[in-house]
Amino acid sequence: MDSAKMVKLADISELITKGTTPTALGYEFQEDGVKFLKIECFNEQGGFIPDKVTYISEECNEKLKRSQIKENDILFSIAGAIGRVAIATREMIPANTNQALAIIRIREGEAYIPYLKLILTSKIVRDQFEKQKQGVAQLNLSLKNIGDLEVPICSLEKQKKFVDLFSKIQDAIDNRKQELEQLDILIKARFVEMFGDPEINSKNLPVIPMTETCEIIDGDRGKNYPTQDDFLDEGYCLFLNAKNVTTNGFSFENCMFVTKEKDEILRKGHLNRGDIVLTTRGTIGNLAFYDDSVPFENVRINSGMVILRMNHDIVTEYFFIEQFKMQLASIKERIASGSAQPQLPISIMNKIMVLMPDVRQQEQFADFVKQVDKSKLAVQKSLEKTQQLFDSLMQEYFG
Repeated sequence: MDSAKMVKLADISELITKGTTPTALGYEFQEDGVKFLKIECFNEQGGFIPDKVTYISEECNEKLKRSQIKENDILFSIAGAIGRVAIATREMIPANTNQALAIIRIREGEAYIPYLKLILTSKIVRDQFEKQKQGVAQLNLSLKNIGDLEVPICSLEKQKKFVDLFSKIQDAIDNRKQELEQLDILIKARFVEMFGDPEINSKNLPVIPMTETCEIIDGDRGKNYPTQDDFLDEGYCLFLNAKNVTTNGFSFENCMFVTKEKDEILRKGHLNRGDIVLTTRGTIGNLAFYDDSVPFENVRINSGMVILRMNHDIVTEYFFIEQFKMQLASIKERIASGSAQPQLPISIMNKIMVLMPDVRQQEQFADFVKQVDKSKLAVQKSLEKTQQLFDSLMQEYFG
């Protein structure tokens, strides 16, 4: 970046000693009181999520005086979800924080706070993290690591111009995401209008267990299951990983492939067009529809997924997918909490009741969803182009 100098974060800020857990001092969390902030109180963009806040007493807050947060402090996650960045706003104060969030208090006049947030989410900082990681399975940062981060500092006027530019692009990204959310709400509303609420079967439709609506197919989990050395950046058969099946369907940003020879010795788990992929381990309940829009001819699931092959005489894919999504919260409640890795076994699927309206009605709903999906596709393409612009400018200025 022109006319910018690299300075250590410690030279322009006070780094506040990380907090601790109130229970370590003999205090319990409360229903209200002083806010106690953790990583989960912020989304990936640093937006505040009030519903995730826990509370401590005034007395406990005083005991944790060193980690009390002030307005305009930068909160930086140093354990778990490394590098999540948020700015403390007036609505968060008074507040305290735990040991996974470091407090960066920029000295007055040294830098524009929103600019520093932008820098701390940039490739410049991410690359410095990678150098510090050095083969460690999970990176945990110290305050010294944070203080040693080098950031580009230009004039305050330029800093504000950068923030204004990126804020406008981010607003456009956020607007596209909101449009997608509204289109999803439209589909849900149409489902309820036609078939009622599947949670309570408000229209008293016939129901059958999920296991009777489709064939449930595991992947190959035997001796031929691929090892890390079998995976390639490109190849004959796409071998799905957890990042490929999201809450919004398929995503192909991070793909792994296996050779034709490896594919041919695997017994189960090969997708046919029209199959639905369901994640059943770790992240539960993500669905993706393998229709003609997917640009891969040979696709296999991994061991954390199953294939749902619908019985088209009684159920359509679009109808099933929307109904399942609407039931997902209650499905997760049936899975025992406290399990190290949550799983959705067939025994639970057998207890999931699926509404069974006339197939012609289901097909009418599917036609509606296909029309909405055309709008979603246009918005998604616009979102991707805007995100690419944001990323390329970040790389140009702060890469």
